[in-house]
Amino acid sequence: MLISALCRYYDILASEGKVLKDGYDYVKTHYLVSLTPNGKISSIIDYQLEISEKDKKEKVKIKKVPRQLIMPRLPQFSGIRANIAEHRPAYIFGLEQKKSELVTGSEKFAKSHEDFVNRNLEFIENIDSPIVNAYRAFINSWIPENELENELLRAVGNYSNSGFAFCIEGHPDVLLHEDSALLQKWDEYYASLNSNDDSVYKSECAVSGEVEPIAELHNKVKGMYSMGSVLVGHKTTAGCSYGKEKAFNSNISVSAMKKYTEALNYLIDNKNHHSVIDDIHILYWADGGIKNELCSDIMSLFLFNSQTDKLNAEDTDKMLQSVIEGATNGKAVNALADIALLENIDTNVDFYIVGLKPNTSRIAIKFIYKRKFGDILLNIAQHQKDMQIGKENKPVSIWQIRRELISPKSNNEEIDVSLFSSIFNSIIYGTKYPDYLLSTIIRRLKTDINIEGKNAPNNKVRTGVIKACINRNLRLKNKKEEITLSLDKTNLNQAYLCGRLFAVLEKLQQAASDNSLNRTIKDSYFASASSKPVLVFPKLITLAQNHLKKISEKENIYYSKLIQEIISGINGEFPDNFRLEDQGRFMIGYYQQYQSFFEKNTTNDTIIQEDK
Repeated sequence: MLISALCRYYDILASEGKVLKDGYDYVKTHYLVSLTPNGKISSIIDYQLEISEKDKKEKVKIKKVPRQLIMPRLPQFSGIRANIAEHRPAYIFGLEQKKSELVTGSEKFAKSHEDFVNRNLEFIENIDSPIVNAYRAFINSWIPENELENELLRAVGNYSNSGFAFCIEGHPDVLLHEDSALLQKWDEYYASLNSNDDSVYKSECAVSGEVEPIAELHNKVKGMYSMGSVLVGHKTTAGCSYGKEKAFNSNISVSAMKKYTEALNYLIDNKNHHSVIDDIHILYWADGGIKNELCSDIMSLFLFNSQTDKLNAEDTDKMLQSVIEGATNGKAVNALADIALLENIDTNVDFYIVGLKPNTSRIAIKFIYKRKFGDILLNIAQHQKDMQIGKENKPVSIWQIRRELISPKSNNEEIDVSLFSSIFNSIIYGTKYPDYLLSTIIRRLKTDINIEGKNAPNNKVRTGVIKACINRNLRLKNKKEEITLSLDKTNLNQAYLCGRLFAVLEKLQQAASDNSLNRTIKDSYFASASSKPVLVFPKLITLAQNHLKKISEKENIYYSKLIQEIISGINGEFPDNFRLEDQGRFMIGYYQQYQSFFEKNTTNDTIIQEDK
């Protein structure tokens, strides 16, 4: 399914001129080698782009990044194989860099350079242009062992990992890989590859169903692993059958292989189709024309909080509010029609979301989803509505949920792949959240109490996750959702009331000390109070009597009435213990009650006056 979908997407991209012509590839280029007419290196020009970015302290810094140039690309080959208009230093110069020194390197470097010399000289034979003639002269005159002290090469900082292109001295715009005569010959040569080769294995392609040449090796997918990885590959004999070797076992034609790998590279290189969480690369796209490209922008916004250039801030806010508010009655999709830019989106188009995990050899597929865009949007909108806590409708990204599952003190910054996949599945299909999500968030709220600074947990997100898990479980059982967006004084759930009471007792303690405490009852008793309230609350109520003596009369009246109001809802005595979901209700009650103290235009004094 995946490869077929990618091939279809390639055809859409090709019709819109968004993918490379077959036989070419993007190459990261750091330097231009400026050649004299007789093939000598006159200079090596830093060809990188300078971009500005902000560091952690919001200071703007200038960063250099390589240019992406389009160069001829040979078919995938296992072993040493030089490209035409080569960019890799090992092939071009035949030298290896060790620390700051250039050395002739291993036998592999010698063979690489030899292949570069032979293949390129043969290819450019009979081509007559200034840059090609200079390139030919360079190849014939360059002897690696005589260039160990070459100051121009020694000055290249990261020589081994740099990409090079060639130009004419004084004309950095006259580039070898753009020479018209060279490119014409390359197109003819590439088109002839395998066309009349009887030795090429042909069979029925598993994608197209046509009898075509079958790909022996599949092109590497770039942008996920430093050296590139393949989606389809066979390295061991255990994966071979019926006398077939390598990727012949997959029966994917050369043309289909080129299509799906090119489509993957396009998606990975596009921020509105690609997001990375830990080492999982998430790709998403609509199986339609250019008008449905905005589907991916909407997914970026709702799942990853990635702002798109095609939607201005006003459109974005309007859409988020409308879609989230309409989620419960099935009208989330209708919100798109209110935005002129999105009114022609086909909500019935097939939409794909794929999770890939690369390694040194092959890309592992962790999940694939194919659903109608409207169905996915409705479920994502419901997910966002479930996650809301408080009065502001702000989407909670996958990034935020992932962050709150990890201890701020932990050196391991990755979550379990199976948990991540389960969460994603719940969002896309609108099913129950994994139990481990709820237990993990509750554990984090119990243990990450005293952490402050940039790594401090976002308890609004954590509480929102608990609310989402509890309410969704009830809704899927056709029961009434019990947890509201903000403080609910009509909620008589014992755990919820205990959470509210704990928040009031903590606020009372702070008021009694003029907010000068470094530690409150939350630091000492929160975890135990949320699990075994009968052991903790009698002690806290006793402490509260002392705190009431230290505050003003108005405050005393306010806190006494609030404590009495909450305790009156508790069934005679504090419960012995709370199960997992009730621990979650406790935490939500605590959060909502505590946040109510800071609502706009509300202070303790005004509340006291209203209650008198």
